[in-house]
Amino acid sequence: MESNILKIIVIDNDVTSHESYETYFNSYSEYSLKGIYASVKDALAEYDDVSPDIIFSEVSLPEINGIEGIRLFRKKDPKVKIIMLSAQNNFDLVKKAFKNTANGYLSKPVTERALYNALDSIKSEGATMSNDIISQIISKFQRKSNEFFSERENQVIDYLCQGATYKTIAEKLFVTASAINFHVQNIYLKLDVNSKSEALRKLQELEYSNALV
Repeated sequence: MESNILKIIVIDNDVTSHESYETYFNSYSEYSLKGIYASVKDALAEYDDVSPDIIFSEVSLPEINGIEGIRLFRKKDPKVKIIMLSAQNNFDLVKKAFKNTANGYLSKPVTERALYNALDSIKSEGATMSNDIISQIISKFQRKSNEFFSERENQVIDYLCQGATYKTIAEKLFVTASAINFHVQNIYLKLDVNSKSEALRKLQELEYSNALV
């Protein structure tokens, strides 16, 4: 069922990491690594032949950096999913990546499990972020809008940022999993979104707007 296998390319000028990417992707049956490149320019040269579904791109790259490369890849395919990779996770850089329509942002070094979880999130929800970045986004937003969510909703958000399941959150807060689901739905309703990934993106947008006030 080759048509169901998503095609991936990686852009990373750290050649010492290329072997790790190959090892990781060899263990995934749902994804196929079609190329590893050291620059955006090299990836663009073979883009039409590969037609990737998902791009992982380092932010710091020679000539054209990863965030600048988003625009060039969007010209090729507006629907391609683009995930930034960087050892730098300062909030301004993260905001810049998402403002330029990145679908995800992962902190390096990226483990095999983190990479797989990111791919799964992109496939099912269309967005992905490392937990440390999620925590930054929501903590910055919460400091500016403490009254937007209830105290309980803020507690649930904190645990979601840590990657906790509904069951784990329920145990921590001494309530049922259905109660946590109710709070999560209220959070989504307030943000006018349908999923965790959309909620996190919305939180980022709200924080950015507040920063301009």
